[in-house]
Amino acid sequence: AGAAGLRNQTYFTLQGFSHLAALQVFLFQGILLMFLVTMAGNSLIIIVATTDPALHTPMYYFLKNLAFIEICFTLNIVPKMLVDLLLERKVISSSACALQLYFVIFFITSECFLLGAMAYDRYVAVCRPLHYAIMMNRRVCLHMAIACWMAGVPLSVGLTAWLFSYPFCGSKEIEHFFCDITPVLDLVCSDTYLFELLLFIATVIIILIPFILTAASYIQIIRTVLQMPSAEGRRKAFFTCVAHLVVVTLFYCTTGVVHLKPKSSLLANSRKLVALSYTVVTPMLNPIIYSLRNKEVKHALRRTFGRRQFFSQVPLPRQSH
Repeated sequence: AGAAGLRNQTYFTLQGFSHLAALQVFLFQGILLMFLVTMAGNSLIIIVATTDPALHTPMYYFLKNLAFIEICFTLNIVPKMLVDLLLERKVISSSACALQLYFVIFFITSECFLLGAMAYDRYVAVCRPLHYAIMMNRRVCLHMAIACWMAGVPLSVGLTAWLFSYPFCGSKEIEHFFCDITPVLDLVCSDTYLFELLLFIATVIIILIPFILTAASYIQIIRTVLQMPSAEGRRKAFFTCVAHLVVVTLFYCTTGVVHLKPKSSLLANSRKLVALSYTVVTPMLNPIIYSLRNKEVKHALRRTFGRRQFFSQVPLPRQSH
């Protein structure tokens, strides 16, 4: 039924920010700037974490995966949004809508589990430093990364196929700037109680499992840090975790608000603004948060691009010729 529905090619209209008609050009400029910063920042993280041997550690291996997820997630939503901001009629076919929704679910799920894996890595680094090299060896990191990427597949396939097997009503106007579950679900004619129930259970599991892992890791980290005898040791341990903690907080505060709320309780315009924060703002902030107070990343950037005067304003480290 789902395949037949896609073959019929229903067309939807994305309402986007039509309620802010006077601000379309301003929104376009702002979102385009953030999109370019997101692409550049996350690409730089991937380049330096791959090329600089000093960053060949589990923490930067996971950070590289996170940067790649952010790039893919942004490319799935933002280019279409930018085009729609300039067009009068914002049309998307049902197959393109289903594909976009599939990748939204896939990347959000993968990012949830990856943030949990990064929290576990910080726990081992701070609480089990003597066993870190064994517990977080290359094979373990690879398996953890694969598990995080694969976690999103069954759910995104199942939910997307099920949702698009439903009949859609006369109105084909999606009250959002991309195909997300709730605004597409609002257009379905038949009873969706079972779908909504299983969606809620799946969302709670996806958000809760990594959140519990992250919370448990940080409870142990805080206990260990407080027991450290030197203030310098406590400060260093805290700064290895603070970037990840800020990124996790940003992610859960925005994604959780949208996806854990029942569909009637969050107004469409409020939903768009919160979704804008996790589709545009958070992917842009992540590389900034990780590199701003991080000397390792700064030094790696200088080593990678220094000879080409990429950072001409930054004094280069002395090099022996």
